[in-house]
Amino acid sequence: MYKTPCSRLTGVWKCLPRDGLLGVSVQQKLIANASRSHMSVRSLIQLCRKNQAEWITFQHLCFLKRQYVKSSSSLCQRARAKQEPVASALDDRDDSVVSQVQQIPALKPEPGTVVPTCDQIEPEAARAARLEARQWKELKVEYSDLPGIYARLSKIKLTALVVTTAAASYAMAPVPFDPVTFLMASFGTFLSSCTANSINQYFEVPFDSNMNRTKNRPLVRGQISPLHAVSFALACGIPGVTLLTLGVNPLTGFLGALNIFLYTCCYTPLKRLSITNTWVGAVVGAIPPVMGWTAATGSLDPGALLLGGFLFSWQFPHFNALSWNLREDYSRGGYRMMSVTHPSLCKRVALRHSVGLIGLSALGPVLDVTTWTFPLVSLPINLYISYLAFRFYRSGDRQNARKLFFCSLWHLPMLLLLALTCKKRHVPQDEAAVAPSTPSLAL
Repeated sequence: MYKTPCSRLTGVWKCLPRDGLLGVSVQQKLIANASRSHMSVRSLIQLCRKNQAEWITFQHLCFLKRQYVKSSSSLCQRARAKQEPVASALDDRDDSVVSQVQQIPALKPEPGTVVPTCDQIEPEAARAARLEARQWKELKVEYSDLPGIYARLSKIKLTALVVTTAAASYAMAPVPFDPVTFLMASFGTFLSSCTANSINQYFEVPFDSNMNRTKNRPLVRGQISPLHAVSFALACGIPGVTLLTLGVNPLTGFLGALNIFLYTCCYTPLKRLSITNTWVGAVVGAIPPVMGWTAATGSLDPGALLLGGFLFSWQFPHFNALSWNLREDYSRGGYRMMSVTHPSLCKRVALRHSVGLIGLSALGPVLDVTTWTFPLVSLPINLYISYLAFRFYRSGDRQNARKLFFCSLWHLPMLLLLALTCKKRHVPQDEAAVAPSTPSLAL
C-alpha cells in the first residue's frame, strides 16, 4: 500500500463508484475538507467514523489495485510504481541544486551461463516433482532396516553409557559377584533406557525437525509411524521394569520405573520451560549407578549415593560444553538451555562441578568404598578436566568448549576404571571367622 498526499485526495475520491456504499454528501464533505485544509490521514479516518453505516471498503480504493502485464504468453505481476509527491506551497526546496547521480553499469553475465527470464516457463513435470519433494511423507522401510532404526530411536550410544555406569556400580558393590543377577540388571537397565529415549523422541518430533542435530531422527524423517515408536517403547519398558522387579529386586525395579517417569514426564517438557531441566536430567543420569549398586546389595548405601554423585557432577561439564556449540540449534528448537538463556551461569556451573569431582573422589575412602590410593591416582584427570573447565569459564569460545566436551568423553570411563582398581576388598564375616581356626586344625 502506498501513501497518497493529502493534496491528491480529490482525484482519488473522484475514482470511487457511487453505488450507495458511500453517500454523495459524505463524498462532497471529504472533497471540500481535503482541498481546504489538507487534512491528514488521521482526520480522514475520524470523519469516516462519524458515518458508521457507510464504510469504505478496499474494493473502492483504485490505487491499491495491482497491474497485471501480459508479455509473451506469460502473466507477470507488479505493483504500480509510487507516484511523485506533489510539492505544496509551504515546501521550501531549492530546485536550483541538482544532485549528480552516477549510473551504475549493468552486470554482464559470464559467457556460457543461461540467465532465466520471465518468458521461460517451468515444465509441469519438473514443478510437480519439486513440490512433491517438499511434502512430508512416510518412507517405505524394509525389515532389514528396522534394527538400525530401533538403535537410533533408543539412542544406542547414550543407552550404552547408561548400561556401562550401572554395570560398573554393580561391580563396585561390596558383595560377591553374581553373573546371573548382573546380566538381568544390565539387560533390564538397557530396556528401560530404550523406553525412555523412544518416548522422548515421540514427544519432541515437532521441535527436533527444526534442529540440524536431530532432524534425521527416525520419527522426524517418517521412517516409522508414531504408533510404531510407542509400541516399541512399550515392548521394551514393560519387560524391562518387570525383569528388574522380579528378577533382581523390587527396589531396582522401582528405580527403573522412576527413571523412565523423570526422563519422559519431567525432563522432556522442562526443556522448553526452564533451565532447571539440566539439573533434572543430571538426576536422571545419576540413577543408573544407584540401580547397579541396589541390584547387587538390595539396599541404598552411601556407596550408591557416591557413585551417583560422580555421574551427577560429571554431566554438567559434559552437557554444558556440548550445548555451548549447539546454542543456535537449541534456540531454533525452542529449548531453554543454560547456554542459550544464561551463558555466564552455564560456564560457572561447568567449572563448579568439575572441581567438585575432586572432592567426591576424596570421599571414596571416607565412605569405605575405595582405598586411599583412589584420590591420588584420580587427581591428575580431575585436575585436567577442571583446568579445561576453567579455560572454558574464562574465554567461553567454541574451541575450549569442544576440548572440554571431548575430555569428558574419556574422563568418566577412566574415573570408573580407577575406582574399580582401587576398590576396597571386604572379607565376609564367615570367612573371617574360619580363617583363624584353620592353622589350629593343621597343628
